[in-house]
Amino acid sequence: MNFDDIFKAYDIRGRIPEELNDEVATKLGKAYATYVKADTVMIGHDMRVTSPQLANAFAAGVQSTGKNVSFLGLIPTDVSYFAAGKFELPCVMFTASHNPANWNGLKFTDAGAVPIGKESGLQEIKRILEEESWTTSDQPGTREEMDVVDQYVEHALSMIHIDKIKPFKVAVDAGNGMAGLIVPKVFQHLPCELVPLYFDLDGTMPNHEPNPIKPENVAELVELVKHEGCDIGLAFDGDADRVFFIDERGSRVPSSLITAMVAKNLLAKKPGSTIIYNAVSSHSVPETIEENGGKAVMERVGHSYIKKTMKETGAIFAGEHSGHYYFLENYRADSGLIAALFVLEMLSDMDVEFSAALSDFEKYFAIEETNSEVADKDAAIARLKKAYSTAEILEFDGTTFTFSDYWFNVRPSNTEPVLRLNLEADTPQLRDAKAAEVLNIIRQG
Repeated sequence: MNFDDIFKAYDIRGRIPEELNDEVATKLGKAYATYVKADTVMIGHDMRVTSPQLANAFAAGVQSTGKNVSFLGLIPTDVSYFAAGKFELPCVMFTASHNPANWNGLKFTDAGAVPIGKESGLQEIKRILEEESWTTSDQPGTREEMDVVDQYVEHALSMIHIDKIKPFKVAVDAGNGMAGLIVPKVFQHLPCELVPLYFDLDGTMPNHEPNPIKPENVAELVELVKHEGCDIGLAFDGDADRVFFIDERGSRVPSSLITAMVAKNLLAKKPGSTIIYNAVSSHSVPETIEENGGKAVMERVGHSYIKKTMKETGAIFAGEHSGHYYFLENYRADSGLIAALFVLEMLSDMDVEFSAALSDFEKYFAIEETNSEVADKDAAIARLKKAYSTAEILEFDGTTFTFSDYWFNVRPSNTEPVLRLNLEADTPQLRDAKAAEVLNIIRQG
């Protein structure tokens, strides 16, 4: 079997059952257990219909090598990172994040919540899998069931001052995903009124795709915020490691504004610290970091890249445009829940409405990230380079073209057969004109 299609830049994702099934999961368990040094492997899974069965097949593969399994069961992805950090053990999470219901996948973490990506172990796991050169043992490893959710809730709440939180009215769309499990457990400790939407765990995702980066997937939450008079809205993706925000007016909040807001807050507490951002983040992010005495470091999209650079630079925080937020005190891992708690605490301290708190960071005008299916991605990028040859061009996490009054980035998706466009300009008129112009060139093929 050819495994090239399921091994991505920083995780494994495939269609069920043609690309990912029990047999493949068992072999992956053998390969992963052979790769990691620890004698025990932790395993968690999300609410997808196929996740429990795949996780159990993977566990059998691990045990066949003689290594032990601590089975964490049904958890959000950020709980798997927490467990790997707290217990200094490798952990695998079965989830395909926001992908459709007929997909599944695996996110690998080594002991200490160290990420395993394409350039940090994933290719070695693939080699072991392809060669079937895994360890075997006459004595199977043991298996124990382990519940770490309550410990994670305690950890997440320890990141803020609970007594500072004001009695906000908070609408939350769990999208029938893992936020439906974890959010009630956290909010029972807060003085907030929770207005839930789609909290029932359902792996068929019957109400909408659990991908809040798309406006159509938060449309109901926007209306709920406005109808119920909420102070803030939170939209989580399927495995609950990403969060997107809605302000009190029902407006979607760009993730770059949250990154800038959190960065400013953290730099006031830890002056001179390093904070990481993406090439596709708003220019307001590095500007805010530097204006507040911090060091801004650009890194590629993807948790394995971000966490590695956080460790190398000593960064205290990182934010991605895709709604991932990483915290040093969270084992350098991302957590949508912790990001939401940070924002609630900041709004409590500032004592202003959410939209007012963001106004200082709204300097530019950006498009929604726009995908284009193209037959030849390289040819499309070559057309752009020819058309915008006078730009300052940066080849990093795609290709970024920068002019004095606008910039745009085009990069191939790591998980889908598309080119992604991000563009930002000094005025909305320039934004709209340039977005149409660039998309026309991309889609000529």
